[in-house]
Amino acid sequence: MARGERNIGTYEQVTRGIRVSVSPTFLEDQSDPDEPRYVWAYTVRINNESDTPVQLRTRYWRITDSRGQTDVVAGDGVVGEQPVIRPGEGFEYTSGAPLATPSGLMVGAYGMETHEGEVFDVDIPAFSLDSPHELRQIH
Repeated sequence: MARGERNIGTYEQVTRGIRVSVSPTFLEDQSDPDEPRYVWAYTVRINNESDTPVQLRTRYWRITDSRGQTDVVAGDGVVGEQPVIRPGEGFEYTSGAPLATPSGLMVGAYGMETHEGEVFDVDIPAFSLDSPHELRQIH
């Protein structure tokens, strides 16, 4: 991990034998609290633990900041790809998310399709975007 980065942990969820693991990292060097702009990278690993090849067709993300402002990001594939993931194999990519607040939450789903043409959603686990700039109060 580079200087100015802070890994927050790994979140996992399994849907129909497809394991989605997400590891968010706060990027201090790309963030500027005076703007305000807080930036995270997140690495997603999708492992196919089922007996059927699947193709990732679509993505849907709901990104909510600490004020409750929600943005939806939806579209085809991820990072310009629609990978086929065979049984026992995986696919990994890294993307990013900026917020105007020092913390937030992301959750979503991938639209998958089997070789037979069956379409189903795979849940992306909800994960926290927490920065060291978040002020915490203990009551």
